[in-house]
Amino acid sequence: MNLAARLAPLAPMAAACLAAPLVLGACASTERPRTPAAQAGDLRAAAASLEAANPVQPLPVPPLGAAGELTDLAFRVTPEKVRLGRWLFFDARLSADGRVSCATCHDPAHGFSEVEPVSTGVHGKTGTRKAPPILNAAFPIYPVWFWDGRAASLVEQAKGPMANPVEMGMSQERLVATVQGIAGYRRHFVEAFGDDRVDLDRIAEAIAAYEATRFSGNSAFDRFDAGDEKALDARQRQGRDLFFGKAACNQCHLGPQLSDSRFHNLGIGWKAPPPGADPRTGFSDPGRAAVTGKVEDTGAFKTPTLREGSRRAPYMHDGSVATLLAVVELYDRGGTKNPWLSGDVKPLGLTAAEKEALVAFLGALVGEGYQDTAPRLFPR
Repeated sequence: MNLAARLAPLAPMAAACLAAPLVLGACASTERPRTPAAQAGDLRAAAASLEAANPVQPLPVPPLGAAGELTDLAFRVTPEKVRLGRWLFFDARLSADGRVSCATCHDPAHGFSEVEPVSTGVHGKTGTRKAPPILNAAFPIYPVWFWDGRAASLVEQAKGPMANPVEMGMSQERLVATVQGIAGYRRHFVEAFGDDRVDLDRIAEAIAAYEATRFSGNSAFDRFDAGDEKALDARQRQGRDLFFGKAACNQCHLGPQLSDSRFHNLGIGWKAPPPGADPRTGFSDPGRAAVTGKVEDTGAFKTPTLREGSRRAPYMHDGSVATLLAVVELYDRGGTKNPWLSGDVKPLGLTAAEKEALVAFLGALVGEGYQDTAPRLFPR
């Protein structure tokens, strides 16, 4: 019998070995199963690596110009809760397709907003609004969140995107089950809350705790107001004078947040409907009116913070205004006329040089305190 004939009976076994080389009995293997002690050692090593990559950090001190104390918030903010919230904020496993996290649209590189006109969520679905920045978001003048003010607390705000079918697409039950199913999160819930119970309120509160630490301050504007006359150049100082004077931007962009937390109609998105049609149909997005039911709130949206504004073009709730100069020109012409145009919006009569000075001043609102990058390791 030749060699080929002798090897023929072994062919099925060889095929099985190639198809499933790690299945016990399919072929000879020198690899032995991991012992419980070895597996425990692996878990300890993984936990040590996670801890080294994501240590608990002291709570930040608000930078110059960013008023607000974390101890004054309605919910307790601790270093352990912030660390847990940071993981959850960046963890794409909390979305229906495993590809979208809070940070997908609230990108640290762009002032925790985005550079797209509107957000893209799970399965490539696009929304109708641009993600608003979360900078200094824990300390608004009035307790309203989102472009339309539908959330009454920072914790409530954190719940919204996760449940939204376009954004992250997770039902409460599925979200909780997903986090519960990640064993590595359990001890971090114990650290943050005292026990390992996982529910929607705790997930949202941890995320809100992280968001509350995203301060923006110590900008050139803040330093100038604190007495450093060299912090702004001549054109920026001219822009500042216009901001608080002729242009009256501070009617709505006021306080440390540079936002009055109110809702104003600038005519963004207005298209005059046909004669005889309900004028409200001129806005595809009703804005604040969808929350209050008041016709006078049609087309009104919350005043956004101006901090880090130069990092997140395009602008407005629908991303329809491409540049800061275009924003200034919109205000200069008195917005877009419609039945509910805000009474605070009037033509300004700015010169080209004055518009450029205002843009230069807005560029001086870039600061520090919020910067971050995604965690390298997550609980498993």
